[in-house]
This record gives sequence, structure tokens and C-alpha cells, in this order.
Amino acid sequence: MGPRSKGCEMAHSSELSERERQVLEAVIHSYVATAEPAGSRTLSRRFGLGISPATIRNTMSDLEEKGFLFHPHTSAGRIPTDKAYRTYVDSLMRVDPLTGDERRRLAEDIQGGGSAIENILRRAAQSLGVLTQELGVALGPRLDRAALRQVELVRVSSDRLLMVLSLSGGAVRTIFVEVPGIIADEALIGVTIVLNERLAGLTLDQVRTSLASRLRDVATTPQAAELLNIFVQEGEQVFGRAAADPLDTVVLGQPSLLADKPEFASGERLRQLIELTETRQQLGRMLETRGGGPGISITIGNEHGDPRLEPFTVVTAEYNAGSLSGVIGVIGPTRMPYDKVIALVDHTSRLVSNLLC
Repeated sequence: MGPRSKGCEMAHSSELSERERQVLEAVIHSYVATAEPAGSRTLSRRFGLGISPATIRNTMSDLEEKGFLFHPHTSAGRIPTDKAYRTYVDSLMRVDPLTGDERRRLAEDIQGGGSAIENILRRAAQSLGVLTQELGVALGPRLDRAALRQVELVRVSSDRLLMVLSLSGGAVRTIFVEVPGIIADEALIGVTIVLNERLAGLTLDQVRTSLASRLRDVATTPQAAELLNIFVQEGEQVFGRAAADPLDTVVLGQPSLLADKPEFASGERLRQLIELTETRQQLGRMLETRGGGPGISITIGNEHGDPRLEPFTVVTAEYNAGSLSGVIGVIGPTRMPYDKVIALVDHTSRLVSNLLC
């Protein structure tokens, strides 16, 4: 379950002495727990490092010079930098297994109610957010490789049909189709049968690229033929919309869990949080780059390469739904309990995969 960094040079702890490693880890633990800059006396009392406050203070100065700690002007203490968190995640952190209560809570929350992939992801993001006290987040899978299980055509009005596509993994897509006039029930039923006979079992990408040839030789009534011709003419566009990148399938937990954290007490930081949660397409674009392999993916602060995301850490893992995949995880301030968060994200991704396989 080794963490993977995204878009950054990984910081290594090889430039640190053993004492510097111990002090850095103590500063991170102190700051994560209290949100207060850590001073040498506090570290000496809380962590029993076996060295004097003066030695701790000198070591913290060395760590600051190397870019691992930051010294706020209003405090005598120091706080970790993004480089410090990266070194902690890669080299210092020990991930403890989840407790039995945490495993049961996740299983109960995610399994309860509805097997559609959207419902599972929504419950998983909510539960993950509550247990980590961060913002749970998930992205629905890319659907171009999803197999089409069933097509249903529903009359909405005299000139509009709703096409309901049931896909592998429990996903459902609905597309409106414009028609020139009222389609008789018999023609609607006949076209539905043809679409299922000719298309079921194909991926959406296969349907999109071969629809015209698969429907061209169908013998049917004139009105049904007219409707089939609409699918032949517009099928690539219609099924292309169904298989589009899932930027609109971002699922969020409770943003209020982040709003209560001291990092977002200032108006500017709170505005950044609100903008992040309201811009689903930005989140979708960021999340869809994070799949592609097993393990945990972690991006910290300025590693995002996007100023709007610099206050945040994103921790995600890939889940699988048959041949499809997506990501699930949490977004929070860079000050987060990485060991606990990583264990919960990893276990949640496995639970979601098991439910969707």
C-alpha cells in the first residue's frame, strides 16, 4: 500500500540525520493534533525525545534552513511545510491497521441501501468523510468501456424520447432523443427490441463507432425504420454523450467537516474551500488523472501545480467495477492525520471494489 506522489519530485529523508527525523516527526504529530505551531518545550514534554529543549530548538532551526519547517512571524513555534509532509508520508509514517469498529462502520454504511454505482459511491464518500473528518470525494468510472446491458425507450412527450441505458457495474445513463412526431407504441417496442438484440453486450465505445452498420439491414415497419434511422444518423453523438468523461459524476461528502477546521477560519481560505466544492468540473478533471494503478495516490499542497489547490492535500485510491475503474478518497488541509486517512481510504476502495465486482 505504498503511497504514490503525483506531479512532484519526491522529497527524501536521506538529507536528514536521525535526530532531525525524530524532531520532524514530533513537530508533524504535534501540529496535526493541535493546529498550533510546535515549540521546543512542548515537544520535549510531549514526546520524550531524550534531548534538551535547547537541542530541539537548534535541530528545528536546521530543519527550517533545509525547508522542512516554517516559522510564523507571530509565534515562537514552527509548522511543517509541504516538503515535510511529503517526507513524512514517504519515509517516516507508519500506517496502523483499522480497528474492528472502523471496519464494521464502513461496511455497514457502504452496503446499506441500493446497489447502483452512484448510490454506493455516495454512501462511501459520506462515510469516509465522517470517519476521517475530511471531505470525502469520489469520481464515477469512465464509461466508454462499460458494457451495455439493456436499452429502454420511454416516451416523454410527442417529440421527445428518453433512452435509458443500463450498464455494467450498475451504472445508468439517460439521454433525451428528439423525434419528428408521435411514435406508435408498436414501433417503440419494436425498436427497443432491435436495439437490445443488436447492441447488448457491446461497450459504449463499440456501440458509438459501429451503430450505423449494426442497424442498417433491419427489416421493420416504416415508422420503426424512421426511428431507427434517427439512431443511425445521430447514434455517434447520442452514445458519445453517454460515454463522455464523467466530470459531472463527482460525489462529495460533507464540506462542513472542513469548514470547522482552523485552517478555514479566515475568509480567504473559506472562499477557496467553497470554490473547490462548487466547481465540480475542476474536481472531476483533477480526480480523473489519479487512477491508473493500485495503491494510494497522495498530492500535497504545491504538488498540485494549481494555486487553487495549494491549501489542500488529496488522498485517493482506485476502485474497480469489472472492467471499469474510478477513484475515491478525501480532500483536506495539508495538516491531516495521514496514517489514519491512508488506512481508511485504502480499505474503503477495497470495499467499493468488492461491492461492484
